Amino acid sequence: MHPRAVEHSQSDLDRVIPDEAELTAGVRIVPGRSYGFFTDTTLCIGCKACEVACKEWNNLPADHLGLTGDSYDNTGMLSANTWRHVAFIERDVRADNQSPFQSGWLMMSDVCKHCENAPCMEACPTGALFKTEFNTIVVQQDICNGCGYCVPACPFGVVDLNKVDGKAHKCTLCYDRLKGGLEPACAKSCPTDSIQFGEVAELQQRAARRVEKLHEIGVSSAYLYGTPGAPGGSGDYGHLNAFFLLTERPETYNLPAEPTRPSNRVLPSLVSGLATMAGLTLAALALFTRNR
Repeated sequence: MHPRAVEHSQSDLDRVIPDEAELTAGVRIVPGRSYGFFTDTTLCIGCKACEVACKEWNNLPADHLGLTGDSYDNTGMLSANTWRHVAFIERDVRADNQSPFQSGWLMMSDVCKHCENAPCMEACPTGALFKTEFNTIVVQQDICNGCGYCVPACPFGVVDLNKVDGKAHKCTLCYDRLKGGLEPACAKSCPTDSIQFGEVAELQQRAARRVEKLHEIGVSSAYLYGTPGAPGGSGDYGHLNAFFLLTERPETYNLPAEPTRPSNRVLPSLVSGLATMAGLTLAALALFTRNR
């Protein structure tokens, strides 16, 4: 046990602090409003405090205890047991245009995007995936039947099936903490405020100001991913409740530049399949007629 924990074995408070998120994030959590994350990758130092805090609060086991061999990041990706993943992306530091004293690393804490129009919910046949009173997406484990339809439906590779219970798991945006007026564990633990929690509309405005500031100081490559009209937030997705500030192409961070909904591809695929079958039928009929 840590020495400080021994010194303070009992809480000095006689009750839980009401609306604690107001103290830690400046946000009062009210049901009926939309909450999410703004992740500023230019502030991420790769400490993985968010990963640890997420696992501790949600009682998630460790993933990939050994090194992967292709990165300093041992986690590798989001999974049923890893709901926050800090990616270590190494650029070519030998490039002639490398700025002095600048790192060749890009780091991004990835998480479920809690899409405004979530395709995983659309694919779920049992209604296990639902939208909360905070406009976030959560999986109800007692309703999930483990069919896995939500896994390929997510264009971001977020949802995963647990090999132990066979059910779908992903970030809940700390639904239990939100109901208690607490800031999500990952955002609260971030030492650089790379992960910022709040109302989505306010976060979008804050993020736009941050992009303007970066442009002013010479970071012309900075842009937002997942806001309305921006990469990742276009089309019928509306926007992402967990969005990002990036400085390289989305693909560099393993994010799709233009995510699509699987349901939008059903009709074109069906028509294409029927047309193929019709063509094969006509070809077979013509061959049979000629042979006669």
